[in-house]
Parts: sequence; structure tokens; C-alpha cells
Amino acid sequence: MGKGANSAGFGGRPGGWQVLKRNGAAMVGLFFLVGLTGVAVVVPWLLPEVLKETSAGTFLPPMAVGEADGVRHWLGTDVNGQDLLYRMVSGARVSLGVGIAGALISLVVGTVYGMVSGFAGGRVDALMMRALDVIYSVPRILFIMIFIAALDPFLKDWLDALRLGAQGRGWLWVEGRVNGIIPYSRILVMIVSLGLVEWLTMARIVRGQVLVLRETTFVTAARAMGQRPWVILRRHLLPNLATVILTYLTLTIPAVVLDESFLSFLGLGIEAPAASWGSLLKDGAQAINPLESKWWLLVFPAGMMSMTLLALNFLGDGLRDAFDPKGGE
Repeated sequence: MGKGANSAGFGGRPGGWQVLKRNGAAMVGLFFLVGLTGVAVVVPWLLPEVLKETSAGTFLPPMAVGEADGVRHWLGTDVNGQDLLYRMVSGARVSLGVGIAGALISLVVGTVYGMVSGFAGGRVDALMMRALDVIYSVPRILFIMIFIAALDPFLKDWLDALRLGAQGRGWLWVEGRVNGIIPYSRILVMIVSLGLVEWLTMARIVRGQVLVLRETTFVTAARAMGQRPWVILRRHLLPNLATVILTYLTLTIPAVVLDESFLSFLGLGIEAPAASWGSLLKDGAQAINPLESKWWLLVFPAGMMSMTLLALNFLGDGLRDAFDPKGGE
């Protein structure tokens, strides 16, 4: 890949998207993620209501027709007789939502922290990096578990009080909305805690870039013109960090999805009847026994999650190659 093609891919200069389009793996990953997002948003609304309910047809294999409802279950059913296809696409909304929201929180916190640390330099930079080292020393899963255990009961109580207040005032719409959020309260806490963990690496990467950029001519000229530090950070440094931020964002999303799946597998994630890929894997693992293996309960959720993580990694590599000016030198 030539230098000209890469240099044309950033800062509004044409060429970057053309380079991305020539990356087959990245485009396949992009189309897969767009398609999966569309399926996760639309399909649960289109499936028959009977597929969203529990039934007597437990552990039906793929393509089986339930005797009670007479409906074909393309991916089989689980221990409660719920359709696995519906649970998978519903779980996709939760897993992808957690991944994107957590990654965005980490992006904002890590970018601001790294920019301030790198631009300030000196003792401020040293103090901020030592604080980062202290936070790094805490096992992130332990931090998330403590965070969830401490805040989830308070959030549930607050939501329940809000629901009762809306019920007393006859605000049925508000009551219904809040009642639908309560099963996801732990996920909301998890999103915040994951975002407050994953930003550490982003802060280090951004700080390293800022240490280089602050010595460039355009930053020196901005300082000589009397521009305030926050103006320099926002107008001059942030646009030049967009490539690093965008690339790392695509790599943070799968990390957050994996953390959510692991916590849900341990029973610390989303609560029934809601589902995520991690909770589906937990249910599938519990159904395995030496006499009979309900393989579809593990294969389909694990396969979907693996393909999604692979697509995100392909897209991240493609974005780096397309928009990194140094990528092709």
C-alpha cells in the first residue's frame, strides 16, 4: 500500500474509504455488523408472540416443530421451552449495546485523561500516570463485581420507587417503561463499571500520542498566539488523535462484550427473563450432561459471539490500515 494512498485517507483528504473498501476482510466484517445490528433491532418485533413465551416443548432440537404451539423452532428451544432464535437476537441487542456503550464511556474518559496528562507534562503527568498504575493493579473483574454488588441494589430500589410513584399518579406509560428497565438494572451498572475499567489503556495510548504532538510546529504556533490549553487540545490535538481513537474503539467493543459475557456466564450479568450471549452460554453449559448433550444451546450463541468479535477485529485492522498515515510507509 503506497504512501500516497494512506496519506489521502485522513483529515478530509480523499482516499481513506477507498483503501478500506479494498480490504475484503474489513468490508465483510462491516457488512456483518451492520446486518447483525439490523437483525437484532428488527427481528424481535417481527417474530410471532408464541416464540417469545415459555412452552412445554423444552430442549427441542433445531428445526423441530413444537407439539403444543405447532411452530417450527429453527434453532431449537431451551430449558423453559423458549425459542433460541428469539433469545439469541434479543441477547444480541444486550451484548452489542453493552459493548458499544461501555466502549464509548471508556473512549471519553480515556481520551480526556490521556490528553490532559500528556499535554500538561512534568509533575502533573507523572502524578496522573502513577494514579493510572495504581488503578491498573486492581483486578478489573474484581472491581466490576464490587461495583455491581454495591450499586445494583440502590439502582433497583430507586427504579422501583420511581415505578410506584408513576403508578400512584396514573402515569401508565412511565410505569411500563420503568418496569421494563428494572431487569436491566444490573446491565446499566455493568456498562458504567466496564467503561471505567477499559479506559486505562486508551489513556496510555492517547498520552503517548499527545507527548509527540505537543512538540510539533502547529502546537508551538498556537501557544505563541496565546490560545488556551483547552482550545489547543480541542482544535489541534483532538483531530490528529481521531485515527488512534477510532481504531482503539473498534478493539475496545469486543473486549467489553467478552467481559459482559464472562460476568453473565458467572451469573453476575443480566437477569432472567432478559438474555445476553453470556447468559445463553451459561444456560447451555448447565444443560450439558454425560447422558445427553443439548449442543445447540452452546454452539449457536458461541458461534454468533465468535463471528461478531472476529468481525470487529477485522474492521479495526481495516480502519487502522486505511486511516493511519504511517500504515503504509
